[in-house]
Amino acid sequence: MHYEFSCHTWGFNDLTLVEALATIARLGFRYVDIGTGNHLNLAELAKARIRHNFVPELSEYLEEFNLQVADVYLMLPRISVADDQKRETDLALFKVLLPIAKAVGSRGVTVSTGLVHSEEDVSALSRTITSLQQMYEIAESHEMPLSIEPHIESMAQTPEQALRILDEIQGLDVTLDWAQMVYQKVSHAQIKTLLPRTRHIHIRQAKINQLQVPYHKGTIKPDAVLASLQDAEYDGIICVEYMQDNKQNKPIIDPLVECTAMRDALRDARDAIKGTLA
Repeated sequence: MHYEFSCHTWGFNDLTLVEALATIARLGFRYVDIGTGNHLNLAELAKARIRHNFVPELSEYLEEFNLQVADVYLMLPRISVADDQKRETDLALFKVLLPIAKAVGSRGVTVSTGLVHSEEDVSALSRTITSLQQMYEIAESHEMPLSIEPHIESMAQTPEQALRILDEIQGLDVTLDWAQMVYQKVSHAQIKTLLPRTRHIHIRQAKINQLQVPYHKGTIKPDAVLASLQDAEYDGIICVEYMQDNKQNKPIIDPLVECTAMRDALRDARDAIKGTLA
């Protein structure tokens, strides 16, 4: 299987969107992931006049740099909260933003499962599933694949929690961030249980209790990851995703250095697999 690689603009949040796209293109990527934040400002895109100009401008940049959008991450964390108005606001934003992802040719959309709640809040999971069901139905009406990302401090931190939600919403997929699992000491075997429902992959170097580390300090083995994807017949894109903030034990890294190191390791692993199949 010939895997294609993407690079996330989150690694270049100190640049404008056009500068980030240019940098990613210069690194040799032909696919890009874009997420809410500096490059996809929810407050601004909620305004119709901003949305009207955003799509043609982004489409022009993508064509200029020979890039295609692999995935759009819409961070709408309030879909799990008890406040009805806040949940409805995030759902309304999703409804407005999904056509943007469709218009720029994204292969899919990723969302969080919402802010984590204590076990005492017995309705939190039900609220989350209801919100995600609504999101899935909206995405399905636009023929846009939708997936959740299991991550810390969310309603689906572990594979088990994610699969419980997926069992309730047939057709919903996973965007699997390998580092999020390694950070939590989830075993490779446990991570693989998500692969049959995985649509998109995020990867960066990490180790237990550190969500992002320089490549030479990490424990993730790209060759083992790609071998597992091959066994699971995964046919999606693999996104190199680094971030520049210092939250959740993520040290400040040089995104150019780390994206390049992970890119090369993934290419080497892919070529090795191709060699065994030749």
